[in-house]
Amino acid sequence: MNQNTPLESFIKYKANTGMQCGNYQIDIPKLKEGEQYRFHFDAVACVGCHCCEVACNEQNNNAPDIKWRRVGEMEAGEFPNVSQLFNSMSCNHCIDPECLKGCPTNSYIKFENGIVYHDDDVCIGCQYCTWNCPYEVPVFNPDRGIVTKCHMCHEKLDEGQTPACVQACPGGAIEIEAVNVQEWLEDGIQKEGIAPHLPDISITKPTTRYTLPEFSGEVKPADAHILKPAHAELPLVFMTVLTQVSVGGFLALFLGSVLHYFGFNLQAPNFWLALAVFLPAALGLPLSALHLGRPIMAITAMKNIKTSWLSREAAALGAYAGGATLVALLYYLGVDGFIMIVLQAGVLLIGLLGIYSQAKIYRIKARPSWDRNSTDKKFFGTGYVGFLLTAFVMLLNGADRSVMAILALTLLFGAYQMFVIYEESTFYKYLDKKNKNYYQLSRTKKLLEERFGKLKQLRLITLAIFALVMPLLAIIMTASGALSISSILLGIAVFGAIGSELIGRYLFFRSVVPLGLAGNFFAGNQR
Repeated sequence: MNQNTPLESFIKYKANTGMQCGNYQIDIPKLKEGEQYRFHFDAVACVGCHCCEVACNEQNNNAPDIKWRRVGEMEAGEFPNVSQLFNSMSCNHCIDPECLKGCPTNSYIKFENGIVYHDDDVCIGCQYCTWNCPYEVPVFNPDRGIVTKCHMCHEKLDEGQTPACVQACPGGAIEIEAVNVQEWLEDGIQKEGIAPHLPDISITKPTTRYTLPEFSGEVKPADAHILKPAHAELPLVFMTVLTQVSVGGFLALFLGSVLHYFGFNLQAPNFWLALAVFLPAALGLPLSALHLGRPIMAITAMKNIKTSWLSREAAALGAYAGGATLVALLYYLGVDGFIMIVLQAGVLLIGLLGIYSQAKIYRIKARPSWDRNSTDKKFFGTGYVGFLLTAFVMLLNGADRSVMAILALTLLFGAYQMFVIYEESTFYKYLDKKNKNYYQLSRTKKLLEERFGKLKQLRLITLAIFALVMPLLAIIMTASGALSISSILLGIAVFGAIGSELIGRYLFFRSVVPLGLAGNFFAGNQR
């Protein structure tokens, strides 16, 4: 009796139905005008063996935890009528790749054949592309200090060979195809470019085509029960908070200069005040280099000002730091008057642009909890700490009248920041299930309420104490002439408020849940 093995039977089935097994695909289609290469993934044929992952790693000499291709697992239906669905995904070689637009060093290139290629030599390892990509395709390689990703084995394609993942798949579930880009955008992407739990195709317009099995019931990621906090990004926690404190302090310095110039009975800012508001930026900006895999190449982060908010932030805050240094130097040399107001106005505008760019870095669709108006508000709201710092330094210089005015503004800023936090808490409390990113946002909510519940409470308590209560007490003490007590209160408030904002920023990074690949057991979040 001649009985075929399951694999032989499956190959014959594929051949009889006109379908093609991956390791039998030899001819690479020639591209016509307006076409590019893409992957076709047949979820009907995939058995979840992960051979594609192994082959990709062997071909590209990657460590086991550096996966350019990953297999996600999903489930549908209820026992005993349960369906299992796999999704083998590498780079989707998108038509409008977010990784390319966001990269500050222009490390991404889209070839004429559609392949999105990463130039390792110019990468600084900032990992911004790992955030921008809604599929979490780029992966940071700590051994090399750079980001790497799938390039569709372009060197094999050039020789007329299929990529390693295609050749290794025993079920022929992965193929290389040519696709007419315009036709795909007009019709195909809505029909064959969507699979369960994939990010919104409008973000990057991916080219991967899917063949899906029939299934009934809700499709759930197989790893839905696993919830891990995101990376802490501690250098960025300190850098963002300290630069925002500095710009807030510079705003207070500028207002003091303007009011003094126009005859208000307030003390003029001086060298010590200018130095005090500059120091947080001087400490914070170098810390950002610790986030890079190649910190020695940090200066190249300004290369892509045209499309990258990270480049814009680096350029603006670098210019702000230089301008703040010049202001402090001119005060030291005794320069004052209208020229200083004009200079400070320019430096302040650049600083505000830097913080705006900083907020825009995190307003990315791939990370829903960041892509909210509250991010912009919180980043600018942190400036109240700069007002506290300014009031503390001015009080040490005996400018009690100026302190009263600054503290009044501090209370307004602090109340604003409290409102932003309250507004955000209300959003998560009444999170709408109709929200297209409900899955990710509900998991962020769970992290904030369960994993970091006590830390979140500490954040709220410290914000109330150091942004509102202590400044109010300092106003009362200053008005009554108890300047020494007021100085102590303000000194404690400055460091306490910085600590509170650091806690808030830590929660910001740790609680984000990216879109990514559902059911990605063996790789987890790429960052």
